[in-house]
Amino acid sequence: MNFTSMLEVDEQFKEMSFDGSLVFVLLFQFCKYLQRFQSTLVIAEHNNEKLLPITQNAITAAKKLGGDISVLVFGTKCSHVAEQVSKAPGLARILVAENEAFHGFLPENVTPLVLATQKQFNFTHILAGATALTKSLLPRVAAKLDVSPISDIIGIKGPDTFVRTIYAGNAILTLKSKDPVKVITVRGTNFEPASLEGGSTVTETAPGGEYKTGLSQFLSQELSKSDRPELTSAKVVISGGRGMKSGENFKLLYDLADKLNAAVGASRAAVDAGFVANDLQVGQTGKIVAPELYIAVGISGAIQHLAGMKDSKTIVAINKDPEAPIFQVADYGLVQDLFKAVPELTGKL
Repeated sequence: MNFTSMLEVDEQFKEMSFDGSLVFVLLFQFCKYLQRFQSTLVIAEHNNEKLLPITQNAITAAKKLGGDISVLVFGTKCSHVAEQVSKAPGLARILVAENEAFHGFLPENVTPLVLATQKQFNFTHILAGATALTKSLLPRVAAKLDVSPISDIIGIKGPDTFVRTIYAGNAILTLKSKDPVKVITVRGTNFEPASLEGGSTVTETAPGGEYKTGLSQFLSQELSKSDRPELTSAKVVISGGRGMKSGENFKLLYDLADKLNAAVGASRAAVDAGFVANDLQVGQTGKIVAPELYIAVGISGAIQHLAGMKDSKTIVAINKDPEAPIFQVADYGLVQDLFKAVPELTGKL
């Protein structure tokens, strides 16, 4: 088409009149047409026995993106986990990869699997919960795909527009990604867990290949066992800070937690002081929690700690310092010596 004919077409277009409602319907159908081209791969996490709750949160986030949703389940014996995932409604397929190379879920060995799956299905989004595994895995995947990873999002405004916190949660950032493939981790506490009832998705075998890279070797792991709920999924969390003074004094919190069926956490100051193990740390560099009830005992309320718990439904603070920053975010505050308040509370319960 030459320049003159292009001008003629442009003039004809200007003379055409459109009904407003018709234009709206056409745009709506066009958006639905584009949405069909979107597809998301959700990385499932499990312990070879049961699905971890963070995967259910990730599936909910994937549904907000629109388009087909596939779930990748990998491990040494993960058929039972794949069966659990298949019960989630709204999934297009479950891809299962069983291989000894995935023993210990080493990111060096899992990355080739994710890349092979992406090559075969050409997903527009690769998504997972923000956990220790995915924080090692997805940046590797993003680097191989030559895209920028989008980490720890708390909201989805569109297939290319996401919300995340910056400056230890003091500011909210909305970002728009132009990458052809969006590699995303989501903060589980900001998305409701997807149901594992009512679905019947058929499982398929994931792309095969040689996944053992030899870059690292899994030797062993030691997991702490507790009858209490897991910290990130507990409905009630009781955390202690530097005000506990010693690790022995955390028994006060354990006794209270037993009464409330609660998980026990700690501030970074308490962990750094050696009071408790670092797997109990709540905060920006620890675990993000959002229980129905969060009780902060002897915690001053540093920004780093607030970033990990301020989304809790109800926050109770116990501190003898009335000027402690924790009281600014607390729904209920008790200015009292914790060594008097906590035993009294436990006794009344």
